[in-house]
Amino acid sequence: MKITFIRLNMFEHIASDAMKPLLFGIIKSLTPDKHEIEFIDERAERLPDKIDSDIIAFSVETYTAKRAYIMAKRFKTDKNIIVMGGFHISAMPDEALEYADSVIIGDAEDTWGSFLADCENGAPKRKYVSDESCGMTELFEDTSVYRHKYYGIGVYQISRGCKFNCDFCSIKTMYKCVRRKDADTVARELGRAKEKIIFFADDNLFYNRASAIELLEKIAPLKKKWACQISMDAARDDELLAKMKKAGCFLVLMGFESLNADSLGEMHKAANTSRDYEEVIKRIYRHKMLVYGTFVLGCDGDFPDIFERTFEFSVRNKIAVTNFNPLIPMPKTKVYEKMERQGRLRYEKWWLSDSYRYGETAFIPKNMTAEELSEGCLKIRRKFYSVGCILRRLFSNPINFTPVNFTVFMLANFISRREIDKKQGQILGR
Repeated sequence: MKITFIRLNMFEHIASDAMKPLLFGIIKSLTPDKHEIEFIDERAERLPDKIDSDIIAFSVETYTAKRAYIMAKRFKTDKNIIVMGGFHISAMPDEALEYADSVIIGDAEDTWGSFLADCENGAPKRKYVSDESCGMTELFEDTSVYRHKYYGIGVYQISRGCKFNCDFCSIKTMYKCVRRKDADTVARELGRAKEKIIFFADDNLFYNRASAIELLEKIAPLKKKWACQISMDAARDDELLAKMKKAGCFLVLMGFESLNADSLGEMHKAANTSRDYEEVIKRIYRHKMLVYGTFVLGCDGDFPDIFERTFEFSVRNKIAVTNFNPLIPMPKTKVYEKMERQGRLRYEKWWLSDSYRYGETAFIPKNMTAEELSEGCLKIRRKFYSVGCILRRLFSNPINFTPVNFTVFMLANFISRREIDKKQGQILGR
């Protein structure tokens, strides 16, 4: 059989910030050689008008769901099978089955083989559900499936799931528990990686202190440079930060989410205490690592002054990269259920709406208008990525001038600057 994997974009747009996908090289390694495989990344290339394959497999996020359903209609024939998986499909499988022949719920490693065997027998099931109780085993990545270089950055994953349960986050819609690979397995996998720079895609790299230190000691000899997501509890640990730096870490992505203590409480962001944010950042800088900070604005405790306060905080603390995002009610999250219960959703399913535009507010905020929320986020995003602000932040922090830090800082800032207006206001799926 011929199988086409597709990584979709939110709309027809060649992106300059596309990172290497995590999934497709792994799935290719799990596919018997008798099958012909191709991979199309719509973020980096145009989709063809026609795909002549026996199986077309879409990996679907909420922001790409509408386009997945549009493309499924375009490419569906009497002779092929459309299958969908990913975060959105795991949350909304019945919605997806209106457009797909089969859906894969949860991870695909333990169900992909069964799906292929059923297809060969002409009887694919409607739903394939991963066994989440299974641990994470050693995975092999067949990188021959990728045609693009993705800036030479590898993407790897040590664990799936998160020990926290923030109300706005969609992680728990796919993973109810945390599964991890052991440190020896991670070291072997990374040792096979051709890339010298790695981004760990884990939602929180360190589950506990003991396993974190073991991992760092195992990967330090590999001499990789890497970035990861961590929570505030890890960022408060000087010994852990020192070991991270020694093992090759140059950037940490942290969800500050809000400067407003009431909003943090509303999100159930258990690890965060906004009063020590500046000390946490200084501690990270002492170890010469960059900070990528993310913020969620528009909670019920937020007022219109939150935008300028958040911008000034980010510039004052010399944060290298940021995301200033309006709160988004993702399907099956507690935030979505709350907004639905209170009648505050502006669209029944914003991800399928023909009116919703990227960057728009999908709900009715409590202490500002929907327009104030979307425009406030866009305004400070543009200010943060203005040339003057980029240079101000660059020269205000000496750690930006190590070779890796400088390259990453400049690439991340100018790519982010380029992408803002390309994405803002676009109708999903178009």
